[in-house]
Order: sequence, then structure tokens, then C-alpha cells
Amino acid sequence: MPEHETPERKCILSGEHGPREGLIRLALGPDGEVLPDLGAKAPGRGAWISPDRQLIETAVAKGRLRGALARAFKGAPIEVPADLVDRIEQGLKRRALDRLGLEMRTGNLMLGSDRILDKIRAGRVHLLLHAADASLDGRGKLDQKLRVSEIGETVVLPAGRAELSVALGRENVVHAALCDRAAAIRVAAAVSRWRAFCGTNDHGADGEPGSTAER
Repeated sequence: MPEHETPERKCILSGEHGPREGLIRLALGPDGEVLPDLGAKAPGRGAWISPDRQLIETAVAKGRLRGALARAFKGAPIEVPADLVDRIEQGLKRRALDRLGLEMRTGNLMLGSDRILDKIRAGRVHLLLHAADASLDGRGKLDQKLRVSEIGETVVLPAGRAELSVALGRENVVHAALCDRAAAIRVAAAVSRWRAFCGTNDHGADGEPGSTAER
């Protein structure tokens, strides 16, 4: 396969194809329990689903998920845990916050409105992140400058400042930014599935579609 082509997988519920890293893999545990394999590293056969909480919940309620999984796993005995949807969401959140923490430890994640604003003015911010409960005024000021710079993307995280502060080991984390393009792509990939699952992946910080200049 040419290097520029991204491997695709088919959602067992919608039938739609999408890039492997954008979907969610389910795998079977030793006892046949269906588990989220968000890193897509578990051995054996896997089943792929779109990161869409409503789609999965509807499939569970109508009994379609079990049937689709039975076909995907070729009739192997399966046990679908009652909290599968919540496990998926918590796993996506943990992976995204862990990625932010890693970028923080390596010096790629920048905090503080004033510092971020300076980097935006210098045209260096590739990804701007806001806590879900960030004020509209604070978000708007940074977003406006980012739009003027014509570089980067704005994302509102499905987590408030309290949760972000705990995850990053800092006080009152409201805004964050990445100036390293590779780091921005890594964070965007981790955050994208989480936001999609929560139903917030189509809009930027001000309710308008986010810029995709770097994607």
C-alpha cells in the first residue's frame, strides 16, 4: 500500500468506511467479553464501529449490536457488558488526556492565555484548545487572533477546567496550545474520536466549524 494511503475499516453498524484511526475497535477478552481496544493492539479478530455514542446506544437498545458483533466474530461466544458505551467514552477520554499530559511533560503543550496569545501573534500555534467551561470572551479573544493568523485549528474539549487541571497537574487550566505541528496532529487525533463520540466534533470554539488548516 502506498505510504499516502490510510488503512480503512468498515463500521459493523452503519456499514460506512472510515480511516482506521478514526474508528473504534472492539475485541474479545479471554472469557468472550466484548471490550474496547482503543489502541487496536489486542490479538485476534476485531470489530470496528464509528465513534458515535447515539448510534451505539440505539443499536444496543434495538438488539442490533449483539447481532452485528456475532457476525463480526464469526459466531464466537460473546458477552456484551452493560456499561460498554461508558467504557468506550471513559477510554477515549483517558487516552486524550494522557496524550495531553505526555505533550505537557515533553514541553510541547503551552498553558496561559498571555503566552498563547504571543505565540498566535507570531504565527506559531497549530492547535488551540479550550476547556468546555472556558468563558466565551476568553475563547473569542484567542480564536479571533488565530483566525487572523490563518494557521491552526481551534478545539473545545469535552472536559472542564477542573478535570483538565487534574489531568495536567496544574491549577486552573482553561486554554492550551501546541506550536509543534507533529504534536498538534497527535493531540488532534486523540481528541477527535473523543469529541466525535460525545457528539461535539463538528464545531469549533464559537459554534462554527473549526479551521482545518492543519488537518
